Amino acid sequence: MIKYELRCRGCEHQFEGWFADSATYDVQAGSGDIQCPMCSGADVGKAIMAPNVSVRRDHAQPSSAQIAAEVRRVFMEIRRKVEDNCDYVGTDFADEARKIHSGKADDRGIYGETTEDEAEELRDEGIDIVAIPWLPRSDA
Repeated sequence: MIKYELRCRGCEHQFEGWFADSATYDVQAGSGDIQCPMCSGADVGKAIMAPNVSVRRDHAQPSSAQIAAEVRRVFMEIRRKVEDNCDYVGTDFADEARKIHSGKADDRGIYGETTEDEAEELRDEGIDIVAIPWLPRSDA
């Protein structure tokens, strides 16, 4: 069995789904058999997920360097997914988020920069935003 965190592209609801294997998910998603429990929409895809890292008791615990490397890998994967699937709007993030929220701009994923004050104002206005630690591409 495999568990995926799923996201409805229609209403943005996130929910989990269990599948026999990844091929079963692909078949069901491709045929529109997966529906959002909130809006019944079939435009559903995988959400960004953190990997399930389990530690077996009969093996040595990972070192802090190994844990740090895994955390970095996960954050870099998040960065790649955001860059591949969202529009970069730079320092116009707050303005563009408001336009999308009010329907004055196309509904889409965006990323960019904003101040803490602007982020708080967006949240106060009921606009859902998430701050993501943005790691540089390399340590060099």
